[in-house]
Amino acid sequence: AAGAAAPGGGVCSPAGGGSVPVLFCFSVFARPSSVPHGAGYELLIQKFLSLYGDQIDMHRKFVVQLFAEEWSQYIDLPKGFLVSERCKVRLVPLQIQMTTLGNLTPSSTVFFCCDMQERFRPAIKYFGDIISVGQRLLQGARLLGIPVIVTEQYPKGLGSTVQEIDLTGAKLVLPKTKFSMVLPEVEAALAEIPGVRSVVLFGVETHVCIQQTALELIGRGLEVHIVADATSSRSMMDRMFALERLSRTGIIVTTSEAILLQLVADKEHPKFKEIQNLIKASAPESGLLSKV
Repeated sequence: AAGAAAPGGGVCSPAGGGSVPVLFCFSVFARPSSVPHGAGYELLIQKFLSLYGDQIDMHRKFVVQLFAEEWSQYIDLPKGFLVSERCKVRLVPLQIQMTTLGNLTPSSTVFFCCDMQERFRPAIKYFGDIISVGQRLLQGARLLGIPVIVTEQYPKGLGSTVQEIDLTGAKLVLPKTKFSMVLPEVEAALAEIPGVRSVVLFGVETHVCIQQTALELIGRGLEVHIVADATSSRSMMDRMFALERLSRTGIIVTTSEAILLQLVADKEHPKFKEIQNLIKASAPESGLLSKV
């Protein structure tokens, strides 16, 4: 039998069974793969990410197009398109940059607490203040049911997380020697959290572990919020230039109060009063934010 017409004019050979062969094209690449019969736009996007994720800039907008034999060229993927036959699709980056909105919801957010350890206490500027703010953020995470991932840089030599910070309920507390927090165990934990989209990141040092963690996370398509009043370095110069560099890459530099109130979003939220009390009880005015 002759090839059947796909929705929107794409002509493909009929396919039986539970999966359909599809040629996925991106830039100069073309890779054959398959998707379940009846797959739609979301599954096609997931397949593009699995094939080309290390080359796709997640801060760009894209359009998925289907090759239509009728027109002998690609057309925008028709509304409601479902894969029923062998076909060829491509992912096309648009020229405009996608604005990072920075919306936060508890169900799609994870908190990362980076290397808030005892041996850093004498060296890190405003360390007492960022401990206080970090503790407030972790209390907020517990109230809102947000997973928390904690790392400790070479704890054998640098000590454990400071006693003032309560790690009760943390999803992971991991030692590391790598500067970035993005360890295999952390990637596995993120993969287990359904719908995670945003990471709230704080700790030390801004220009080393925080910066390298943030860059790795956005490279994996996650939105990163760095909490300026819970993040510091030994040198304010290093801290300032790190935050400036990171903000230029689309990372959101914000404050603990903004984070907590954005997560509850409404005075009628059942946890609003408790979050409000956290903010009132602990609001150090160290001057750290004047050095962003």
